[in-house]
Amino acid sequence: MNALFPPSVKGTAFMFLFSSRCRSGAPAIFAGIVVSVALSGCASRPTAAVLQPVALKSDRAKEVSVVAVTNRDRQTKDASFGNGRAATTSYDRFTFSIPRNRDGATIQYPSSKPDPSRQFIVTKRETLSDGDLVSKVTGSANFDGTAAVFVHGYNYSYQEALFRTAQMAADAGQIAAPVMFSWPSAASVTGYVADKDAVLYSRTQLDSLLTTLSKTPKVKRVIVFAHSMGGFLAMEVARQLKLQGHDDVLSKLQIVLAAADIDVDVFQSQLRDIGRLPIPITVLVSGTDRALSVSSFVGGERPRIGLLDINDPFIQKTAKSENVRVIDISALKSSDGLGHDRFASLAQFAGDITKADARMRNSGTNVGAFVFDAAGAAVASPFRLVGHIARQ
Repeated sequence: MNALFPPSVKGTAFMFLFSSRCRSGAPAIFAGIVVSVALSGCASRPTAAVLQPVALKSDRAKEVSVVAVTNRDRQTKDASFGNGRAATTSYDRFTFSIPRNRDGATIQYPSSKPDPSRQFIVTKRETLSDGDLVSKVTGSANFDGTAAVFVHGYNYSYQEALFRTAQMAADAGQIAAPVMFSWPSAASVTGYVADKDAVLYSRTQLDSLLTTLSKTPKVKRVIVFAHSMGGFLAMEVARQLKLQGHDDVLSKLQIVLAAADIDVDVFQSQLRDIGRLPIPITVLVSGTDRALSVSSFVGGERPRIGLLDINDPFIQKTAKSENVRVIDISALKSSDGLGHDRFASLAQFAGDITKADARMRNSGTNVGAFVFDAAGAAVASPFRLVGHIARQ
């Protein structure tokens, strides 16, 4: 199996950002990025109060529902979820009021005086049993056989992951209730190692969720959209399913890794164990993701999958040989100041992406290296094959 980085290229992804010509200033640059990460993770973070349902008189906003699954510890005082690791899995369903006119993927959390014209607001909440899960996902009138599961990344609280799921569901349009899987992230900039351990702790719970959905006759496909460190969790679960012999579950999975915080060699090992999936894994990358640059530094200057350079001929060749689709989404707008949340803007192109994906699959051109081109969505396809004009 080919490595995703040739020996001569390994390590250069980080050095591209911190070149030897600026070695004397590298510590200052790194410190600046760390400060940016800290500020982006701490500014105006929502408390558990945003989970409390609010009765609204206005019906002008868009309404979406999210099924929430978590192995975080439940807080009895306010019915929220903390950062501790629970031995059981909890299930809830939230209904949101989402403003129709918004600034891209930016989320405005509710204030003490909720304003449905500009803020995301929880209007209903229902605690579910594990037996309710399938009916809540497949029971909506617009369920089309696809179940979507969002797995958040490092430094996320329960409520941040929940509201992000609601934002993407609202932007994607008429889809059945998506599922959020929230693993017990420490929700702290300094909790990187703790989060890595929490990911490993959560493999069995995510495995159970995906197995339950996949074995439901009504469900024909399960999209696992995993961000950052959540991508590491998704790949570990796929590997676990393979080693358990659950090819029937894997056959329904469509794994999308957004800004994946996975060491390149670890990813290669995961691919080798998982084998070729019926639906190719999609990897969303950007060379200007500053959060992943910090992760690379912390990890001993090891390159991360989310920083792959699609213009590298070796990457283009390897993506095809390993049955992987690598898409550069650098053109998408980021709202976190780090280029790490561009994935959230993809939801507004959901219809175009679905159509393009079907065409590419039917024509056998759904693997390789691509550039996401929002302008192209209005013409033929949002995906442009690197070095070519894609004929879809």
